Parts: sequence; C-alpha cells; structure tokens
Amino acid sequence: MKTRNLLVASAFILFAHGEAFSQVKPKEKTSFQASAPWSADYDVRADIAMVYGINDDGGKFEERVKSYRDKGYEVQFMTGIAWGQYKDYFLGEWDGKNHLDEGQVMRNGETIWHGENVPYIVPSANFLTYMKTHVKRAIDAGVTAIYLEEPEFWARAGYGEAFKKEWQKYYGFPWMAQHESPEATYLSSKLKYQLYFNALKDVFTYIKTYSESKGKRVKCYVPTHSLINYSSWQIVSPEASLANLEGMDGYIAQVWTGTSREPVFYNGIKKERVFENAFLEYGSMVSMTAPTGRKLFFLTDPIEDRAKSWDDYKVNYQATFTAQLLYPMVNNYEVMPWPNRIYRGKFVVEGQKEKQGISPAYATQMQVMVNSLNQMPLSKNVINGSHGIGVLLANSMMFQRFPTHAGYDDPQLSNFYGMVIPLLKKGIPVETVHIENLANVNTLKDIKVLIMSYANMKPLSADYHKELTKWVKNGGVLLYYGKDTDPFQNVKEWWNTDGSTFNAPSEHLFGLLRLTEKEGETKYQVGKGKVYLVRKDPKELIMQTNGDAEFFANVKSAYETDAKAGKLISKNNFVLARGPFVIAAVLDENENKNPLTLNGTFIDLFNPELPILKTKTIQPNTQAYLFDVAKVTDEKTPQVLAAAGRLEDRATVITKNSYTFLIRSPAKTINAMRILLPKKPNQITLKLGDKDLSILKNEWDENSKTLLLSFDNYSEGVNVNINW
Repeated sequence: MKTRNLLVASAFILFAHGEAFSQVKPKEKTSFQASAPWSADYDVRADIAMVYGINDDGGKFEERVKSYRDKGYEVQFMTGIAWGQYKDYFLGEWDGKNHLDEGQVMRNGETIWHGENVPYIVPSANFLTYMKTHVKRAIDAGVTAIYLEEPEFWARAGYGEAFKKEWQKYYGFPWMAQHESPEATYLSSKLKYQLYFNALKDVFTYIKTYSESKGKRVKCYVPTHSLINYSSWQIVSPEASLANLEGMDGYIAQVWTGTSREPVFYNGIKKERVFENAFLEYGSMVSMTAPTGRKLFFLTDPIEDRAKSWDDYKVNYQATFTAQLLYPMVNNYEVMPWPNRIYRGKFVVEGQKEKQGISPAYATQMQVMVNSLNQMPLSKNVINGSHGIGVLLANSMMFQRFPTHAGYDDPQLSNFYGMVIPLLKKGIPVETVHIENLANVNTLKDIKVLIMSYANMKPLSADYHKELTKWVKNGGVLLYYGKDTDPFQNVKEWWNTDGSTFNAPSEHLFGLLRLTEKEGETKYQVGKGKVYLVRKDPKELIMQTNGDAEFFANVKSAYETDAKAGKLISKNNFVLARGPFVIAAVLDENENKNPLTLNGTFIDLFNPELPILKTKTIQPNTQAYLFDVAKVTDEKTPQVLAAAGRLEDRATVITKNSYTFLIRSPAKTINAMRILLPKKPNQITLKLGDKDLSILKNEWDENSKTLLLSFDNYSEGVNVNINW
C-alpha cells in the first residue's frame, strides 16, 4: 500500500504548468490483521495486511494473500505460537501421531483449550518443526514479515506429561508440582518462560536462514500483551528477554479494552480504570523495547473479545486510543484486529432487544481516528508534568502469580500498581523501567527517582544490582518498598546458592550499596545519591483508604530535595501536542475535580461530525483528540486535514482554482472530511468511476477556511473535485 492522506507537513508538492502533484514514498506505518480474505466491506486502507493463519478461514492461504496484495497492501503473515488452527498437527494428520497430549494441563488433569481440538501448547521440538512448515509456506507466498503471536503459558498449567519431560530435561531432576511449594511455583514459571524463549529463538532462526536462502530477509515480530497484563492474568511469556534476540525485529503491543479494563485497586476501591491501565501497559512496552532499538507497533481495538455494548466499546476505545498517542516516540500502529468482526459483527445497543451492527456514526468516527494514524508524527514534545520518575519491572513478576501460598497474596497485582497508580492519578507521567535492560546505558539516562520492590518479583541476575548501585552512587535516588518476608524470597536462586547466603535478594543490593539498615531510619546517603528504605509492601498503599499519603510525601522529597529535579507537579490531566494533533486526558479520583479547557481552532476527531471548535472542555475521566488548524504549515495549500478515508496521493492534483483527489474507505460507510481551502468552493463533484454521487453534507466554515464534506464511501475510491 503506497498511499496515505495528503498533509503538507509530510507530502512533497511539485509545481509544473500551474499544477501540483504529491509524491510520497511507501511506508510500513499502519497495519491490521485478518484471517478472512479481502472484502470491500472492511477495506481499511492501512499500509500492511497481516494475513492470519495458514489453515484459518478455510485455508486457501495463498489466495488470501493474493486478495490483499492485489489491492495494494504490503502483505505479511501472523499466526499463534502457543495456539492456532493446528488440528492437522494435534489430530495426527501431519505426521500420523495424535499430539493432544502436548497441551497445557491443569492440576485437575484438564487441558486448557483455545478452541475445539486446539489446546494451548507445550512447545515441543516436534511442534516447532511443524510450525516451520507454516512459516516456510508463508515465505514462499512472498510475505515480508512474520508475526508469531502471544507466546503464552498459563501459570495454572504445568501438570501434563509433556511439561514434566521438559522439566526433567531443563532442570535435570524430577518434576515438582507447583502447588506444593513457592519454590516449585517459581521454578515452574521460570521453565514456562524459557520454553517459549527457546521456541521463538528456534523459529526466528529458521525464518532468517530460509528467507535469506531465497534472496530476501523476512522480518520477525512478536505480538504480545504487556508484562503488566500477563502478570495480572497469570500468564507466563518471555517478554523483555526477546528484545535481545538476534533476528528479532520488534513487537506489537497488544493493548486494548480487554486488557486495560482489568480492575485495579486505588484508595481501597477495586474497579476498572481503563485509561490509566492502558497508559501503563503501553509505557511498559516502550520501556521494554526503547533501549534495544526494536520497532514497536501499538495496537488498539474499536471493540473487544468480550460481548459488551457498542457504547461501552466506544468509550473505552477512546480511552485506550488516547493512551497510546501520549507516547510520542512511537508512530507505528496496528489500527485494528479482525476488521470483518468490527464491520460485520453484531453487538448490544443500549435500549434495543436485537443486536446491531456498527452504527454509521461510530464507523465514521473510528475511520477518522484510524486514518489520522497514517499522519501521526514522531515528536520530541513530552507530556505536561514532572518527568524522571520510574518504577522497576522484571519478567519474574509473572512467576509469583499462581498458585498462592501461605504468607503471600497479591490481589489484582497490587504490589505493582501500588507504586504507580498513586502517582498517575496525580497527573505524574510515571514511567516503567525493565530490570532486564539496566545494562543498557539509555535505560536510566533520564530517570531521577526509581521506585522498586521485590515483594512481587525477584532479580534473575546479580548483575542488575551492580547497575543499580552504579546509578545510585552517581546521584540517582532509589525508593525501596517491601517487607521482604514473602515465601518467594527463599527460592533457590543466585542470592542463596553457590556460596551466597542472603536471606533475600535485597540484602545483596543493600550490601553493594553499603547500606546498613537502622531501625526508625528511612533515608540513607549512598555516594552522590540517596536510598529510601520503607518496610511496607506496595499493595498497602492502594488497598486501603489514603494509604498512599506517606508514599507520595517520600516521592516528593526524593524528587525535589534529593534529586533536585524541580517541583513535583500534581494536576488532573495529561496533554501532548504531536504536530497538528492535540491529545488530552483528564483524570478522576483527584483532588482537582475541574474539567480542562483548551482554546484554539480545533477539529474534534472524536466527533463523526468533525465540528470546528473554539473551546474544548474535557471532563474528568474523559479524553479528547483534536486537530489544531493553526498548526498547519502552509495554510494556502489545499489539503485534507481529517477524513474517514485514505487519500490516494498519486491521484491528487492541485491547480490555482481546484483540488482533486481520490479517497478510499470501507464500503457501506459514510465519509466525513475537513478540507482546508483558499476560499469557499463554488462547485463540488463526486464520482465513482463515471457515476455521479450525492453529497450528504457541504458546509463551509469561514473562520477556519475549512469545508465539511460528507458522502457515501466506496472501496474503489471516490473522485472528489473541488473548484473555487
């Protein structure tokens, strides 16, 4: 797909004989995944079509690939690595052996299923050989990248014979039932983690080797939930360690309403906090990949897997969409999964008995939002607020989630959320820092205050402590929260084996820092830096009313006094400008109950009518997405500022008195466009080939010099000719 919307900031305009033509280089900026073949009904016009599964949607993989390639898409391949339409493998058609016994098995002996005769898999060498036949077929079909989706091992699994064999092979001693001790739980999860790391390493190596033998280099990506979500949902996955794999090109951050609506505690109340959760999830994916330079796509979904109402989908889509745009260092997006489900699916509408398809208004709004992502620039701007506060994460956060043991409980992952939600709710753009990346010089470069706990995770290497010690001694401020009394402190790991006799990994860290704990003392000088040591588990900060007061006071002192990072600003909003786009969110559960008011000349991109606003008022617990007309770089050049469709740039022609372009979007939907023009048009014609089309709306706004134009969408493209 070699087209995108015309925006002066990103298009080259060549003038010749009184005409202008835009020339734009091809991109791989936006994508979607689909198992169904191309259809005009969901022709969303992203750059990339990720065709899903060799056997999905009745097979005919090569035909599905061709159907998208023929429509101008860059075609790539996605399939599950832990599950998928692999019945030919599981039922013995592939090699004559039944492999259902390779599924992930729970304590009660039941297999965890992803569908009929499709278990979540224990990735054996034989299964990986089978998977290589799939990626080979995809490479032979000409795909340019392969996505191995969701390497997931359920924490509650680990009782089947296939897993027991892998245990013996990896550890060299007999399998231990994970429910019998914290150590067995920890070792079980560590193995699950390693199995999928090895699986991806093996298949990615094959992809690179085979594709290079064919004279090309196919890229490899992992679409994955965030570490936060997997920990919350009690799933184990390789996550951050994959970023350092040779041949690993990047990730898709699978964050959407379904992950972000997981309830969390704050101020003693457990409820959904979708925007806040999404912000943290996207942030954890950024911190995981940024130091490694791997490419990152952000995913959003206009609906979700769980059956809810269209109203519910819309509100939460806006929240997650806003959250992703608040990370200006990412500008690649999977704009939606399963477009056929979105455009053809039927879901509840409030007040109606029968389920309904997507409304024309929501389809238009969604398409405006999606197409804006083709224009979304990277930006050096930062969110308003106090920066430089990070919270440490580790992959081992997934290892302590299931089952629970005496002396340890972590409801709703509160030992993590306790360190972030109190700050986020005060308008502080807190970051997450992956412990696995500490050796990278960029990881802590901009962090002034680092908050950590070993209540809910453990360091897998002593080297991490060397990096933390170096950082503190050079002036960093570390806040350590944790009683260090949970039973996982005693699992057999590097801090208590091979001559080491530490009761907890934090003892090793404090030893390197030369910190001697004194009763009643919280703050310690270490080199040029400071360490706060608070014997309280982070969950206590959010699972009770006003539990975070002392915590916030410590962060404030650490930031302002010790790190000398400036004033710690509390507020109830986040605002960011990226080129002409303004993204804003107002938080609830804040002392400041006031809405945020923005003034200017804006197009409201969350409103399918694309109104021009002089003032936008954003209430608590809502978000806004605006196009700032004043930010247009050449206001005298005709250009589409916002549209529920995508321009075919090669068909765009500008003359002294006219503007002509071709715009495409899914059939059976309605286009709404805001077009900047030198003056009010005197003639507008719409054509589908040789057929004249009707104009649904034609409204001129003199103040902004923009035209609101609306008409029926067609996948083939509507030719728009405007004269003035």
